[in-house]
Amino acid sequence: MTGYTMLRNGGVGNGGQPWMLRWSSRIRLTWLSFTLFIILVFFPLIAHYYLTTIDDADDAGKRIFGPRTGNELCEVKHVQDLCRIRESVSEELLQLEAKRQELNSEIAKLNLKIEACKKSIENAKQDLLQLKNVISQTEHSYKELMAQNQPKLSLPIRLLPDKDESNFPLPKSNRNCRLHNCFDYSRCPLTSGFPVYVYNSDQFSFGNSLDPLIKQAFESTVRTNVYVTENANIACIYVILVGEMQEPVTPKPTEIEQQLHTLPYWRTDGHNHLIINLSRKSETQNFLYNISTGRAMIAQSTFYDVQYRPGFDIVVSPLVHAMSEPNFLEIPPQVPVKRKYLFSFQGEKVESLRSSLQEVRSFEEEMEGNAPADYDDRIIATLKAVQDSKLDFVLVEFTCKNQPKPSLPTEWALCGEREDRHELLKLSTFALIITPGDTHLVISSGCAMRLFEALEVGAIPVILGEQVHLPYHNVIRWNEAALIIPKPRITEVHFLLRSISDNDLLAMRRQGRFLWETYFSTSDSVFSTVLAIIRTRIQIPAVPIREETAVEIPHRSGKAAGTDPNMADNGDLDLGPVETEPPYSSPKYLRNFTLTAMDIYRNWNAAPGPFHLFPHTPFDPVLPSEAKFLGSGTGFRPIGGGAGGSGKEFQAALGGNVPREQFTVVMLTYEREEVLMNSLERLNGLPYLNKVVVVWNSPKLPSEDLLWPDIGVPIVVVRTEKNSLNNRFLPWDEIETEAILSIDDDAHLRHDEIMFGFRVWREARDRIVGFPGRYHAWDIPHQSWLYNSNYSCELSMVLTGAAFFHKYYAYLYSYVMPQAIRDMVDEYINCEDIAMNFLVSHITRKPPIKVTSRWTFRCPGCPQALSHDDSHFHERHKCINFFVKVYGYMPLLYTQFRVDSVLFKTRLPHDKTKCFKFI
Repeated sequence: MTGYTMLRNGGVGNGGQPWMLRWSSRIRLTWLSFTLFIILVFFPLIAHYYLTTIDDADDAGKRIFGPRTGNELCEVKHVQDLCRIRESVSEELLQLEAKRQELNSEIAKLNLKIEACKKSIENAKQDLLQLKNVISQTEHSYKELMAQNQPKLSLPIRLLPDKDESNFPLPKSNRNCRLHNCFDYSRCPLTSGFPVYVYNSDQFSFGNSLDPLIKQAFESTVRTNVYVTENANIACIYVILVGEMQEPVTPKPTEIEQQLHTLPYWRTDGHNHLIINLSRKSETQNFLYNISTGRAMIAQSTFYDVQYRPGFDIVVSPLVHAMSEPNFLEIPPQVPVKRKYLFSFQGEKVESLRSSLQEVRSFEEEMEGNAPADYDDRIIATLKAVQDSKLDFVLVEFTCKNQPKPSLPTEWALCGEREDRHELLKLSTFALIITPGDTHLVISSGCAMRLFEALEVGAIPVILGEQVHLPYHNVIRWNEAALIIPKPRITEVHFLLRSISDNDLLAMRRQGRFLWETYFSTSDSVFSTVLAIIRTRIQIPAVPIREETAVEIPHRSGKAAGTDPNMADNGDLDLGPVETEPPYSSPKYLRNFTLTAMDIYRNWNAAPGPFHLFPHTPFDPVLPSEAKFLGSGTGFRPIGGGAGGSGKEFQAALGGNVPREQFTVVMLTYEREEVLMNSLERLNGLPYLNKVVVVWNSPKLPSEDLLWPDIGVPIVVVRTEKNSLNNRFLPWDEIETEAILSIDDDAHLRHDEIMFGFRVWREARDRIVGFPGRYHAWDIPHQSWLYNSNYSCELSMVLTGAAFFHKYYAYLYSYVMPQAIRDMVDEYINCEDIAMNFLVSHITRKPPIKVTSRWTFRCPGCPQALSHDDSHFHERHKCINFFVKVYGYMPLLYTQFRVDSVLFKTRLPHDKTKCFKFI
């Protein structure tokens, strides 16, 4: 009991307080939890009830927390802005949705069209394949028909005769030799190319007696001749040089004859051999007269009638300029036409006993007939009477002041030195040449020398004696350059010379200058002329003139060429189709084996130029028999005129005599890559363009990373050996068209201008047709010619920085035009365009044609050209005066003619007739 009480008391008295604290804490926690529960549960319910009661009130203004209308919410300013944005976005979303649906509809339609196009393309490919098959079959059928109607031609088998032809028929006498009985045609087939074998004169004893200058000049010419071959077994002609001999060491005729007969390929009678005896002096003797030459042809300057075999032997000109080119600065000009003396003559007739040359003539030869009367006394008396009458200034001297040159009997010997004779001929309008009194003397070196000197200085030769055979008389019309008068007409000579008009005098003087330059002036011209005469006689065509091999510079293409708006803005003018076919070359000349005698004779005399190198006139239209055939959609049709009659047909086809033709652009450039690329891009889409030949005139190659534009036609970059403006006119083998458009790399021409110029050139293929015109003028105070670039209604030149010309003139410029002109172009790095104008005007005697009113063609923004330098014009003044000295006269001709197209100013409806009109 006590323990219990103690425990109870102890628990209450001593340890009960902590327990109470614990109980009190539990009560507080319970109360707190209950209070929170009441707050969290009942308070929201009461608030909800209260708020609901307020919102249900009738007074709308007392609703504070209830939903409100849109107008009420937008009463606040910033809220109104947000509302506008919301409305705008909503409208845009609705519009975008509508567009999306519309685009989906269009996409669906386009997909249907794409599928239809794919099907059309497949059908078109099948149709194209079928057309190609039809065209191929038609071409095959055409070839079969042509093969059936034409004989099969093949090159003949080359016949190489044995070394000894014992069966060759012999003529009754060597003096009766002609080609038909003394020439072996079997060694010279038409397709042989006319190979010529030249003996080395040093291998024979008489070679040591040859004139060193003639020998050296001959050997130099042989090394560069295209016909010479070292294979004697295939040779058509065998050539041996036997003169001119030096007097102190001249071998005996019997020794020369023996050495000729022992030539390796003489073959007993010397057929197909050519013996050349060139004379550098007027006193050269005819030592071949006493030598048996068998069936060999002889080419020399002195012949007797019993020695000369017409149509077999050749009368050649003397070789005065053996190892040097003529000095054109020393040659007098061809104008003024009339000079101080109407005519002049200096000479002395040395009478002597019969020379050994005449003593060998047989009795039968002496008794063939009486010699005709000698007219020399009558000639002397008549000419002295003309001189004494003083009607005209004439100079005749029949006695030399110094010792006359050695000459043949009855021949008028030359007086004085060559320089003295030149000074007299420069003052003479006509030069009298009196043939030898011995009518058996066909031609002598003295007469040939007088003829050479007269032609050289522009004195018109007057030959007294019609029996003489002038050099190359079989192929040259001497009546166009000289007067050949019989001796009995000596009393009428003065009247005849006075009656010739100035125009005829100038024409004869110009033709004589041409003959001298082409066939007389150098050793190369003499040897080439002799070979050309033989080749023409046996009807073998000339070898094609060489072309410059283009060393192409590799370049990368792939840059898409843009379209210059200035180039493409042609209005409604259709310039023609852009060529999609492979480049079309101009037809080659195929009449080499069918030349007629008339063509051959015309080519030797028609106009200035080495026409034995060009066996055809380059400006002839295509003959009907040479018509080509073109594929079309329905079959084949021959080319003919009338395809470009009017309207769209005129625009779509060139028409004319050569309806299918292209041109080549030749562009000269020098280290201006950016300018060049821009110029090439401007050619993109140009109709009738065959290719572009870029003449890279710099030793530095183009940049390796340079991308060249793709303009739809080949671009050939040609590397040159040196920096020369003459490279512009080289006849590159890459140029396969007759028409050449020479254009500077900074020239800026529209497509319509180029096409118009091309059409005009096709109407005048022998002229320069271009855009920038210039003219020359005479400077009276300084008595010289000037170059003028001012605007003028009259012109005489068209600059080749933008001009069309025929490729034929590229050959003439590079191979025929005097080298002195090309040297001056290289010296000044200028004047090549003036030189080309001089050449064409000299050949054609026509002025160039200017098209359009354009006078400048430089592109805007391009670097400054050399022509802007002040020295440029001074150099061109010098060039013109130098060129006049070389040609001997001023070949440029003035013209006021200009060709324009009214389509440049007037646009006609597309369905109306469109033709270029010339005004």
